[in-house]
Amino acid sequence: MDTRTQQSPPARRAFDAVVVGGGVIGLVVAWRAAGRGLTTAVVDPEPGGGAARVAAGMLAAVTELHHGEEALLDLNLESASRYPRFAAELSEAAGAGIGYRSCGTLSVALDADDRAQLRDVHLLQQRCGLDAQWLTGRECRRLEPMLAPGVRGGLRVDGDHQADPRLLAAALLTACERAGVAFHRDWVREVDVRGGRAAGVLLADGTALAAGRVVLAGGCRSGEPAGLPPGVAVPVRPVKGQVLRLRMPRTQPPFLSRTVRAVVRGNPVYLVPRVSGELVIGATSEERGRDTTVTAGGVYELLRDAHELVPGITELPLVETGAGLRPATPDNAPLLGPTALPGLHLATGHHRNGILLAPVTGDAVAEALVTGELPDYARPFGAQRFSVGAPGVPA
Repeated sequence: MDTRTQQSPPARRAFDAVVVGGGVIGLVVAWRAAGRGLTTAVVDPEPGGGAARVAAGMLAAVTELHHGEEALLDLNLESASRYPRFAAELSEAAGAGIGYRSCGTLSVALDADDRAQLRDVHLLQQRCGLDAQWLTGRECRRLEPMLAPGVRGGLRVDGDHQADPRLLAAALLTACERAGVAFHRDWVREVDVRGGRAAGVLLADGTALAAGRVVLAGGCRSGEPAGLPPGVAVPVRPVKGQVLRLRMPRTQPPFLSRTVRAVVRGNPVYLVPRVSGELVIGATSEERGRDTTVTAGGVYELLRDAHELVPGITELPLVETGAGLRPATPDNAPLLGPTALPGLHLATGHHRNGILLAPVTGDAVAEALVTGELPDYARPFGAQRFSVGAPGVPA
């Protein structure tokens, strides 16, 4: 007779909310959920990592406006308006800053075609009631003396600011820890569905976490966990972006005092100067699946286009190269809040606006976790708009 003691399986740890994904979006949702009194866990192999490691951190509600994205503009502006208070609150909670700067942005044109395109953008901004001032080339160079002599004109947007995504992620991680958020450094294998609702998650190591609400906030990996019913759509695809980090000299006046953007031969490029002396250059946009290889072509194109804007960059040390994956949706807008599966929420698909939309995403999804509904400003971006049966989606 076998007299060995039979051990029962470990009890499932229970939380009010489990957030799948520990990037900036997942962390801000967890922090705000904990602040609303929910016992919260984050599941991610490397919390604080993800796309934030390579993002530039432009808070560019105005200069990121594109034709056909006017609805997204309202959400971007709402989040931008919250950033000063958000930055102060988070910095106090974490005991560290997030590199928030209200230095403004200058979008410039290098030739006649660029100038015509920028004029068209300015007309769109004016139709939307946005504050953007047209400058001559000379006025642009007066603001930023390192600009190339050939700059033909530009748009000064004082309301587009910046934050440092790496500092932001680190501060959110600390704030979550101080708020009592539990961390499980693993990945989710499956969403546990019981009785027709999301009841928790199963981790890759077999650990089971029970939860009243599950939030998929894993960027372009948000749709990977098994167990999602056919009626729940998570249409997020990865869009690769390569970035460079250079070191600016400590001079007066500074090498660059604000973010500089342009379209060079059809390629968008930005230069984001940090107080630390770092200069971030991007932004390639490549449909390459999950490839995050830094390529010689990508580095060359970024340096070439940035050099046309600011010839002096060729003298700066190149200290880092990187590539990340932006989570994009069919309409380039985020997926927020409740899905067709009770208990399951989304906070993903922020594409190129993840850092900008962090404050409003945390507030909106936390509200949905507590009340079951998104606030009015977030409802146009509800998680169910691409699900079968939604308006315009074939059954």
